[in-house]
Amino acid sequence: MPKYVIERELAGAGRLTTDELKGVSQASCNVLRNMGPEIQWVQSYVTGDKIYCVYIAPNADMIREHAQKGGFPANAINEIRTIIDPTTAE
Repeated sequence: MPKYVIERELAGAGRLTTDELKGVSQASCNVLRNMGPEIQWVQSYVTGDKIYCVYIAPNADMIREHAQKGGFPANAINEIRTIIDPTTAE
């Protein structure tokens, strides 16, 4: 199944409190539960004004649907073609 990285523009994301991040995470998980097992949240990276999320889903439309239902921005959705790391250089 394809894996995607989603860029979510959210002013002040890096200043969100633990409780605020917990609330956002709970909202996302509730939407995912209702959408079924085809879409999965892997992890997210919080930066100053953006959150980058990694999801597994059959297509980008399902990710857009998750964002719409959860009230989250999904400013860019890109399919991950391959993953490289330091061992790629060996």
